[in-house]
Amino acid sequence: MKILVCISNVPDTTSKINFTDGDTKFDTNGVQFVINPNDEFGLTRAMWFKEKQGATVHVATVGEATVEPTMRKALAIGADEGIRINAAPTDGYYVAEQLAEVVKNGAYDLVIAGRESIDYNGGM
Repeated sequence: MKILVCISNVPDTTSKINFTDGDTKFDTNGVQFVINPNDEFGLTRAMWFKEKQGATVHVATVGEATVEPTMRKALAIGADEGIRINAAPTDGYYVAEQLAEVVKNGAYDLVIAGRESIDYNGGM
């Protein structure tokens, strides 16, 4: 079985959040980013399939180089391969289009995505 888990990079809920430019822009300085908890639940379920049924697990995300630590964490948890679509995740529709291309080209048996992200409550 070949599984794809879609993950997103979100600010840790324990990070101090600040805004700049008249409170219109999110200031990422000093903010720790993590795998979106809802996506991490999906990754945990995929690990169960890997352990019990020998599944291969891929993770995919849309983001620039700043998402690399999140991808490395997913690989450390047990994912076999990481796919980073090098683009700014401008909105949920754009992210869904990019991930749909990965799904179409990957011949996956199962695709797992979290319910919504904890940063902007976006979902697919």
